[in-house]
Amino acid sequence: MGLLSPEYVIGAQRLRKLKSSSGSRVRKRAAKAPPRPCPVHGDLVLKMDLTIPAHIECISPLVETVLFVVRKTGIGSSKKLEIETALREALANAIKHGCCGDPSKYVQCSVAFETAGSVFLVVSDPGAGFDPAALPDPTGSDHLFDDHGRGIFLINRLMDEVQFKRNGAEIHMRKY
Repeated sequence: MGLLSPEYVIGAQRLRKLKSSSGSRVRKRAAKAPPRPCPVHGDLVLKMDLTIPAHIECISPLVETVLFVVRKTGIGSSKKLEIETALREALANAIKHGCCGDPSKYVQCSVAFETAGSVFLVVSDPGAGFDPAALPDPTGSDHLFDDHGRGIFLINRLMDEVQFKRNGAEIHMRKY
């Protein structure tokens, strides 16, 4: 846990508290205060904002935290593999390309679990961004045997919605 930011540690502590609390207590709280509509994401069940340093080793703990909430809420559970793979690819790209592997830089990840059953993910890095349209097609004969360059291709195939913001330094992904 030494590599994890305070935001991540706080989020993990809240998740442990959620895990250890009784189901009836959570239901009572939910009955008293139903989730309020969010103008951007609609009705939210839970939103997490996580920050990790640009270390490849920090990807798995963040992804495991997100998957824990997927299991606990049941939202996106039938699409767990797609969510996991797309999130890992987006985080790896942000660390490798957006942060240039510099461990003093940070990658931010927001995850919104929506009442409609969808999961909305945002991964952003401090880099200058890139032009997704300029990426070569990894299925083309010129790049078929390359050992890199399939992350964005996979994300686009696995997620239902993909948008690039901030000149490509931020990716928005949604899985229904």
